[in-house]
Amino acid sequence: MNGWTGTILKIDLTTGDYCREDIPRQLLEEYLGGRGLGVRLMRDYYQLDPFDSAIPLIFSVGPLCGTPAPTSARLSVVSRSPLTGTIYDCSAGGHFAWRLKAAGVDVLFITGRSPEPVILTITTEKVELQPAKQLWGSDIPTTVTALKNRGSVAAIGPAGENGVLFANIMMGEGNSVGRGGMGAVMGSKNLKAVTVNGDQRNTIADPVLFKNASQDIMRLFKASPVIFGPLGISEFGTPVLVDLMAQRRMAPTENFRKTFFKHSANYSAPTIKSACGAKKDGCYGCPIQCKKASKDGKPLPEYETVSHFGALNNIDTLHTIIAANDLCNELGMDTITAAATLSAWGEISGTFPTAVEIPGLLNNIALRQGDGELLSLGSRRLSEKMGYPELSMSVKSLELPAYDPRGAYGMALAYCTSNRGGCHLRAYPISHEILRKPVPTDRFSFSGKARIISIAEDTNAAVDSLVACKFAFFGASLEEYAELLTAVTGIGYSPQRLKEIGKRIVLTERFYNCTNGFSRSDDMLPERFFTEPGSSGDGIDIHPINRLRFEEELDKYYRIRGLNVDGCFADSDFLKGQP
Repeated sequence: MNGWTGTILKIDLTTGDYCREDIPRQLLEEYLGGRGLGVRLMRDYYQLDPFDSAIPLIFSVGPLCGTPAPTSARLSVVSRSPLTGTIYDCSAGGHFAWRLKAAGVDVLFITGRSPEPVILTITTEKVELQPAKQLWGSDIPTTVTALKNRGSVAAIGPAGENGVLFANIMMGEGNSVGRGGMGAVMGSKNLKAVTVNGDQRNTIADPVLFKNASQDIMRLFKASPVIFGPLGISEFGTPVLVDLMAQRRMAPTENFRKTFFKHSANYSAPTIKSACGAKKDGCYGCPIQCKKASKDGKPLPEYETVSHFGALNNIDTLHTIIAANDLCNELGMDTITAAATLSAWGEISGTFPTAVEIPGLLNNIALRQGDGELLSLGSRRLSEKMGYPELSMSVKSLELPAYDPRGAYGMALAYCTSNRGGCHLRAYPISHEILRKPVPTDRFSFSGKARIISIAEDTNAAVDSLVACKFAFFGASLEEYAELLTAVTGIGYSPQRLKEIGKRIVLTERFYNCTNGFSRSDDMLPERFFTEPGSSGDGIDIHPINRLRFEEELDKYYRIRGLNVDGCFADSDFLKGQP
């Protein structure tokens, strides 16, 4: 078999048993890997509580992983989110995905709860569970250093151990399975870390076609100003968006009360590069190298992090933002939800946390002590408990990232239709609405957005299942990646077939969510965006979103998806017709 190993490695932490099983070829061909295959494998488990010992934590690579295919050294982690209650996937790049594939594994499927803290060690030849009591309570750097001689490491920190609802899983190279609380699921299983170190090679069905497709993709990368331009993400990383969002008047500020922060230049990409001597870094084998590291090799914060620990919390000091990012990475917490929860807490309390207070608050969150006990629940539960539910800037309990929806109406709709909650990456409309020059005026229109978002969701579900990087598609398209997939697997894939696979994945996720009680009322922005304007200026007016037009476009989206007016399925047997 080319592309896939065809193997799922199942681990039962309760008993300590494990086995390797074959994955049906039809599932591989129709769900690919990553997000899609992980979601399909949740079919018998999606109604379980996220902290039920029987719920799986699934690490799933894609068919391109293990080859030199651009941006393919990635995996998805899939389960049910303790923060949102939705079916959830989150992806990360790095050596871990490559080495898991090299161990002969497409999917690592972990269930059960170990009686004591353990480390799962995987090589090509063996699988072992070893005691981790000596590392329980340790931060991520300490854990990774202790285990680095075993290969690549995926670990949780104190936040995951203590069940913080937005705890993440950190890869040893600094990449994170960031959003949705997958680290809390891992912690509930008493699993401190997973190490992998395989040495098998992945085979390619058609090396000549593969070479040509790879060259086409690299040519398109180099021609893309967003990727390799003078102000592209390869040179400056994602913080290059700081100045752009300021120009667009859509930088979330003070818990989304405003959309412009006059001090944002203090943490812009050029400032970070100058102040930190930022050097290029990135996922294993990736030609883009969008991540940036400091002189001493520490990962520097990305756009969402600098914006949310900056403008969203009314903080203008780069040192504070970098320190907050470092601390979240060490403790194992999602920076977006951590910062957004502090911001909601600040608005409710009447005072945003100061630069001096933030490190102590982050430590308290990870340890769930003092104010950290409430903050560890995320902004929705915190706001409800404090009597101001409307001040959680979230959709389906997932805090919104750093693009104010009043400044891009496709993004407004995409936040709400996203199956995992308020996420910009499900449809990723920023290339259409935000990055184009001149500044597009249709960003303030809902016209046609339902169809654009539905197509983009299907496309991105396929991308997440390959598993490729979203940034690759600032240059390349599904056409080039379909050719690459055909070359690797020897199976004919077209862009249209990939979109159909993506559509199946999106609808399966929505079916899971609807079965678990989600409906139209959950596909809704916080009230603030319909009633309060943003920060107009520089000839740009940021108005409240027209609720009637939003509802009309949401109705259109449901019709395109074949859903009823409540956003759910008329046919309760939807899954029976799927592979």
